[in-house]
Amino acid sequence: MNHEQIQQAVTGGDTSLGIEFGSTRIKAVLIDRRFETIASGSYEWENLLKDGYWTYNLTDIITGMQEAYREMKEEVERTYGVPLQKIGSIGFSAMMHGYMAFDSTGEMLVPFRTWRNATTGAAAKELTERFQFNIPERWSIAHLYQAMLNEEQHVPRIDFITTLAGFIHWLLTGNKAIGIGDGSGIFPIDEATQDYHAVMIEQFDELVAAKGYSWKLKEILPQVYGAGEQAGVLSEAGARMLDVSQQLQPGIPLCPPEGDAGTGMVATNSVRKRTGNVSVGTSVFAMIVLEKELSKVYPEIDLVTTPSGSPVAMVHANNCSSDLNAWLGLFREFSEAMGVKADPNQLFGVLLNKALEADPDGGGLLSYGYYSGENITGLEQGRPLFVRSPESRFNLANFMRTHLFAAFGALKLGMDILTKEEHVSIDGILAHGGLFKTPVVGQKMVAAAMNVPISVMATAGEGGAWGMAILASYMANKEQQESLEDFLDEQVFKNADAQEMAPDASDVKGFELFIERYKQGLAIEQAAVDHFLENGVN
Repeated sequence: MNHEQIQQAVTGGDTSLGIEFGSTRIKAVLIDRRFETIASGSYEWENLLKDGYWTYNLTDIITGMQEAYREMKEEVERTYGVPLQKIGSIGFSAMMHGYMAFDSTGEMLVPFRTWRNATTGAAAKELTERFQFNIPERWSIAHLYQAMLNEEQHVPRIDFITTLAGFIHWLLTGNKAIGIGDGSGIFPIDEATQDYHAVMIEQFDELVAAKGYSWKLKEILPQVYGAGEQAGVLSEAGARMLDVSQQLQPGIPLCPPEGDAGTGMVATNSVRKRTGNVSVGTSVFAMIVLEKELSKVYPEIDLVTTPSGSPVAMVHANNCSSDLNAWLGLFREFSEAMGVKADPNQLFGVLLNKALEADPDGGGLLSYGYYSGENITGLEQGRPLFVRSPESRFNLANFMRTHLFAAFGALKLGMDILTKEEHVSIDGILAHGGLFKTPVVGQKMVAAAMNVPISVMATAGEGGAWGMAILASYMANKEQQESLEDFLDEQVFKNADAQEMAPDASDVKGFELFIERYKQGLAIEQAAVDHFLENGVN
């Protein structure tokens, strides 16, 4: 669209807005009817470890949303010279899972407990056995049941529990809604009914009946909506909260709030069966849309859904890029200490590209980027760790490759279950996340880890906020009975440029050598957890 056409789209409200609350950034993306980005805004934030729980401050949640929106709005006005007062459709997404609990007055009962907390092991194990369905520690139902097991005082007062995306949607619309993809990380979904699994709901209520709570589980969960459904409208109070300039008009339709897994699927056109995607950030997860059920329960594999309700096997590792980013920050400090103020993107690119010069297995080096516990490898806590032997080939190239390999180490262990034990067919995987802004390197490492072709689209850097905007656009602009799969294939990605990279045999062999070293070295990581306390002293 040309400049004048975009002006008309903005003034006429022929746009869609997606706002995603990621683990390190809140991002707002406004798109036109051709699904191209008109403007974007962002807000950097970090989780906090408070009273033993990873959390985000409630004030930061609201402030971050307002700042991301303000920055996007100002870009619209600066670039196109028109005020942003109308938007055709809006959608909110956020990190999946976690626990936000409220009483009947809307008071938040405990600080937001994020997906990153590995404090629900007993609850997750008992519920998995009860349901014969894997309930990961991150899931909202595991957090709720663990609070019951701990006899926390807030539990009898609960009137509503939800995820971060569900909370924002409720705050701005008054509707306690959840997209089916995000809902599948709260409680298991029945594909036949496209709702929470009724038998398992009954099993849970029977399990806790003796505790005498005044509520039943279904009563405190958000209502499930599928992609394309309208899940509320922006209230007057919601419009004032989102746009502090108070220019945004209320009454805008909102699509169901989704999790970052669902927006990742949409952003990479990975909602059809036999397709998959990998999302790389603070955590990393791969999702494969299944043709058939898995043969048994695997604690390493989450079973969630696409935003349209199809079953998905998700391998979710809690730790990915945090340690890599910390090392890159160290190199930046060194550069500045030498009097060279390097551009962060240039520094990032130079260091990542060194990995292409490395030995295939990383030269015998070993790293664990565990900032928190890792469910796939059974670690309740994490300690970032780098190890080498005197015989290891210690150079910058091997150092960088090892940290890239380590970022995908836990993911590799989970994916091996799907490909080597369940023989799940995967036609290809699309990757997205900031890592892929540097060409070739990240794509090559992921292809080695998964041993399948990896594609990256030009929209890879847009990520989940853009995917959420697409879901909002689908709700507003789909043809009657048009499926999300067809909408993505025939409208959004019809002319998309996807660069596919097949796995290199040498890289695959090198990663296999590395992952054996990674598995054998887990005892070292456990020892670090046991003997190196959170504050770094015994």
